[in-house]
Amino acid sequence: MGLRVGIVAGEASGDALGAGLMRAMQAVTPCSFEGVCGPLMIAEGGSSRVPMEALSVMGIAEVAGRLPELLRMRRDLIAYFRKIRPDVVIGIDSPDFTLALERALKAEGIPTVHYVSPTVWAWRRYRVRTVAASADRLLTLFPFEPRYYEGRMDAICVGHPLADAIPSGTSAAQARAELRLEAQGPVVALLPGSRVSELRAHAELFVKTAQRLAVRYPGCRFVAPFVNRETRAIFDQVLTEQKAFDLPITRLHGHARIAMAAADLVLLASGTAALETALVGRPMVVVYRLSSFTYRLVRSLSKLPYVSLPNLLLERDVVPELLQSEANPDRLVRAAEVFLEDPERCRQTMAALAEVRERLGQGANARAAEAVLNLVGARGQAREASCAS
Repeated sequence: MGLRVGIVAGEASGDALGAGLMRAMQAVTPCSFEGVCGPLMIAEGGSSRVPMEALSVMGIAEVAGRLPELLRMRRDLIAYFRKIRPDVVIGIDSPDFTLALERALKAEGIPTVHYVSPTVWAWRRYRVRTVAASADRLLTLFPFEPRYYEGRMDAICVGHPLADAIPSGTSAAQARAELRLEAQGPVVALLPGSRVSELRAHAELFVKTAQRLAVRYPGCRFVAPFVNRETRAIFDQVLTEQKAFDLPITRLHGHARIAMAAADLVLLASGTAALETALVGRPMVVVYRLSSFTYRLVRSLSKLPYVSLPNLLLERDVVPELLQSEANPDRLVRAAEVFLEDPERCRQTMAALAEVRERLGQGANARAAEAVLNLVGARGQAREASCAS
């Protein structure tokens, strides 16, 4: 019959992590997966009781508006997992949703795993206690994270699967040919985010920036990938409002990494996309906007000088970051011009970004699967020993 696994992912990056973990686990032993799955996880055989998009909310003020709905979904999932009693429940990222779910199930004696450490190294460090109370095992993506949990819980760095999934040295010419873009002239990739809330915060900024860059560089073309129809619709609405449909923008459903590879420069919202761009090996400028309340709270509690993953991993300022009021068209255009007009700056940045792959390591999916299966095996052996005595 195999293992019965509860699994919950709340956004596109978690869907990718979950799909890789599911594939690696099934390569070792038969498993069934159900819970909250995105399209990649469903393609690996996962069954979703709740649409993953329903959980994709970012920011304190943004979550507050949908809190009753989110609490109801979590209660329903907890009740379901209590009823079927899976061999293990895995919460992937989305800590404000998954940790409480894990904690309730852990109290019922169901083994729990949390995959992706909350950013305790940046702010809200008290969440170390919350994670320890919620999960039997934590799987972290980055090598500097487990030390924050020493003496409190079992935390294992498995690395980031993107280091395996994204090959180095991707040819810009090949990517442009695949997207049917002309080989000559600058190409700028626009990635305003994967969540609806991010598109609402960033779409106008990116469209206005593209308009100014198109005037500054008449041969410039743009490519903009979107994770779903809803995020693309928001972007298209802004194009209409800004009378910008004459911009040379190739809009894509998915294919973000091809868009990155085709570009001379990537403009993006902070998140996993910055790590992907670093592994593809392209210069980038990172932006991010939150509601005023959320941003003030985050900045008051933050302990780090950077927000982008490449800068955090490399522990130095390699990628320009424009946050909140600094994320405006004037500043973003000026930051883009530096890369579009200075080939040496591009080469230096790409050389620095090559170090990111070395710091992430290889084989993350297999290590994550091993960590989950070892936990389940250890729990099973403990139960058998208890019954035998």
